[in-house]
Formats: sequence, C-alpha cells, structure tokens
Amino acid sequence: MPFYPDSQTLRTVMTTLFDRLNDRPGAADDFVKNRMMVSLYIDNPKVFLGVDGRQKPVKINFSPDGVKPDLAIRLDADLLHGILLGTVRLRDAYFGGQIKTKGSIFKAMKLADLFRQAEKLYPDVLKDQGLL
Repeated sequence: MPFYPDSQTLRTVMTTLFDRLNDRPGAADDFVKNRMMVSLYIDNPKVFLGVDGRQKPVKINFSPDGVKPDLAIRLDADLLHGILLGTVRLRDAYFGGQIKTKGSIFKAMKLADLFRQAEKLYPDVLKDQGLL
C-alpha cells in the first residue's frame, strides 16, 4: 500500500516542507545559487511539482507553467518518501535507475544538498500532518 493515500496529501506535505525550507536560514541557498528550475513528475499518486530556485524564496507549483525546466525528474512517491526519510540513498536510487531524469547529470547532482536539507525537516512535517 502506498504511503500517500492521495495526491492532495502529497501536495500538502510538499507545500509544508518547502515553506519550512524557505523559513530555515541557508537551507535553500545552494539551490538558489544554481538558479535552477526543476520539474518533478511523481507517480502513485500522480503529482507534478515544479521547484523554482531562480530567486529566493524557492517557489513551488503543482501544474506546469510553460517554463522549460533545467532538469526534469520522474520518480515514484514512495521512493521520494524513502529518500526524504533517509531510508533510501538518493545516489543509489539515481544510479539504480529508479529515478529517471531529463537534463544534465551534473545538474541532478546539484539537487543533493536540497534533498539533504529536506531530510532534516521531513519527519517533523509528517508528524505535524498526522502521517508518522
């Protein structure tokens, strides 16, 4: 059974997570420094997550806005959940083929710090939402 029961729950968790990332001094600085626009295509449940780090604070949206991303990523919601909990290594998932990308591998690696920062906040977000 998937961790996220529906797309709205996943969207709520991601909104809260990015709000907290933006509120934490320095958490998204490296991502913003690289001025990246990333599109995540999440499956099971299906959610589009656009992450715009071209300015501060980092903005997210849940529908494509026509801006070509620097990097597009497709992954399963349970895999994203495992990465953010720290039970699955981002590098292993990427090189193991569980994460599909369109764009430069070097740009994909620039996301690692953002994921590490998100890992620190994710368990508390889940607890606050009654999911953990």
